[in-house]
This record gives sequence, C-alpha cells and structure tokens, in this order.
Amino acid sequence: MKKMIITNNNLVHDKYNEKMDTIYLEGDSYLEVLKFTRDKIHEGYKLLTHPLSGSVKPNETPFKTTAIELNKGKLDLESLQIIEESIMVANKFIKEKKTPNWNPKILDDFRIIDLYLIDGAIESMDQFY
Repeated sequence: MKKMIITNNNLVHDKYNEKMDTIYLEGDSYLEVLKFTRDKIHEGYKLLTHPLSGSVKPNETPFKTTAIELNKGKLDLESLQIIEESIMVANKFIKEKKTPNWNPKILDDFRIIDLYLIDGAIESMDQFY
C-alpha cells in the first residue's frame, strides 16, 4: 500500500522526503495539517497515526505530522471519524488559548518532538508491514 506523510515540520520533511511520499505544508498551521489529512481521507486514504498523538496539546505547538495509507480508494469511516473528532478537539484548544509566539529555540524543540513521534510511528509501522 502507498504510505504518505503530511507535515508542516521541515525536519520531518528533510528526513523522509526521499524515503516515502511526503507532503510538506510549509507555513501551514497544526489545524491546516489536520484538515489536509481529512481531505486525503475523503480521497480514499486511511490514518496510520492518531492525529492527536503525543502529550503536546494542539494549542501548544505549531507542528504536526500525520501518516496515512491509500485504502484502495475506499472511504475509511473510522479514519474519517477520528480526524473529524481531532479537528474539533484542536479547534477547542486553539479557541480557548492561542498558540504562543514561541522563540526559535522552543520552536526547534517542538520540531524535534514531532520528529520523534513520527519516527516511532514509522518504526512501528515497518514492523507490521
């Protein structure tokens, strides 16, 4: 099956761009990554990672990476439900408290956390596929 990464994190893009299909949403927000992922699910992809993985809240970090896989062109209802609920949760957090205007060092830390999360997910996927 065709696996794909969707990210707004340049570290993830730089690491995986040559290894697998990667869509780099440079400058897009956390929420925009989730919405783009939802659009791909409507095209027949299914989630391989949970959109709210990790302990960093959607209003704390601007970076998000998701992994999806082509599902023979069928709409995966479970993936659709998960992404829609994740978008609602992210919206709630962001409306309650906007993401701070972090300094470059903290942004680098959030990039690294996001990279580690997807590294672990891809490692787990490779063991099962």
